[in-house]
Amino acid sequence: MAKKNPHLNPDTFRDSLATVQDDGKRNWVYPKKVKGYFYKYRTYLSWVLLAILFSGPFIKVDGRPWLLFNIFERKFIIFGAVFWPQDTYLLIFLLLIFFVFVILFTVAFGRVWCGWACPQTLFMEMVFRKIEYFIEGDANQQRTLNAQPWNQEKIVKKTIKISVFAIISLLIGHLVMAYLIGIDEVINIVSSPPSAHMSGFIGLLAFSGIFMFVFTWFREQACLVVCPYGRLQGVMLDNNSINVMYDYVRGEPRAPIRKNPTENGDKGDCVDCNLCVQVCPTGIDIRNGIQMECVNCTACIDACDEVMVKVERPTGLIRYASENSIKQGFQKLLTNRVKSYIVVLVLLIIAFVSLLVTRNDIGATVTRFPGMTYQMREDGMVTNLYQITLINKTYDQQEVSLESLKEGIDVEVVGEQRLILEPQSKYEGRFFLVRHLDEVKVNQEKVELSVLHLGEEIDRIKTNFTAPIE
Repeated sequence: MAKKNPHLNPDTFRDSLATVQDDGKRNWVYPKKVKGYFYKYRTYLSWVLLAILFSGPFIKVDGRPWLLFNIFERKFIIFGAVFWPQDTYLLIFLLLIFFVFVILFTVAFGRVWCGWACPQTLFMEMVFRKIEYFIEGDANQQRTLNAQPWNQEKIVKKTIKISVFAIISLLIGHLVMAYLIGIDEVINIVSSPPSAHMSGFIGLLAFSGIFMFVFTWFREQACLVVCPYGRLQGVMLDNNSINVMYDYVRGEPRAPIRKNPTENGDKGDCVDCNLCVQVCPTGIDIRNGIQMECVNCTACIDACDEVMVKVERPTGLIRYASENSIKQGFQKLLTNRVKSYIVVLVLLIIAFVSLLVTRNDIGATVTRFPGMTYQMREDGMVTNLYQITLINKTYDQQEVSLESLKEGIDVEVVGEQRLILEPQSKYEGRFFLVRHLDEVKVNQEKVELSVLHLGEEIDRIKTNFTAPIE
């Protein structure tokens, strides 16, 4: 969204990134330690969210995981409900609901998600950054330590920090794997020799290495370079969207406070202390207006409020606000655009719930056996071979049977005639459709099969039956 501050040149600060030097090298960001009202509650919220995140794989209902995102077996359990590949349409609806919700939330409240709930921010600012402050000190101490030669102090501090970071990265890597394959399988992999589960062992190391790289070196670049959300917000926000904003009407023209009151003149409330820049984890100046790099972490709000209290000026020079509320003093949250997104979101939720309630507990798929047409038997019967895939989406054992709705065509299941499905399992089998050659009228005819469970039809499947014509 275009910057509206008339006191600033809109072309200067966008000429370069805060994290890139003039020679193209990376400008390492050392955010100053922050404290204040918002930081306190962000910390409390991070404890809750991290507790939920780490406890998620351990939560089970009747011995079953509450959350599982098994992309390898294409099996997903969301809040206890199982979704298989046959439920792709439900997952698509769920993703649409999520994306529309994110759009709605962004249009109304900007990037609150990024600053308060995004796992990248939670781990970076509330875990790894705090550990770094504890071991290496505040921003200036970190700069001094990194600039000095490799003496005993630097080696000890860096070794301790990297070791702690590695342990936490291993924990996060195991956590991600637990969400993908289940906590029981992760425990099995960890408790066995690497050679027994080589793919799982490599997966754990890979995830752990990725997180170690992100939180040790890549850091804010994940938000600036990789994450598309910052770029998308440019088309989502408008002048009524609430963001972390600098009140340029009140703050400009900015100037330091002079000892002689006559030298202060007609100045704004901003004392140009630059603390809002020093505490920013992405290195930007919030006074330049809304920027892609801003993650709405509120660090600049806390830093500015602390200064305003010291200079005996009202707090809120940097605050949650919209462009219109700063420029016109009026905030309108429920705009027509927001109302439209709410309507779309409600309709999607209604459609999703309807589909979820009406979906079958047992999914069935029938395909012709590849490479085969028909087979003749000595008794004058002609057969077609088919493959059937059954998925039990329930937590109970189920028994399924097949019947042909076409008169004169019978079903012969290969192997056991009873199709027994274990809870949350997939059954793959074969069966024949059989008909006497004398009853064949056409070379290819349509056949409907009825899938029965406890004597009740749960699905109908259409296929073709081929046979020679005498």
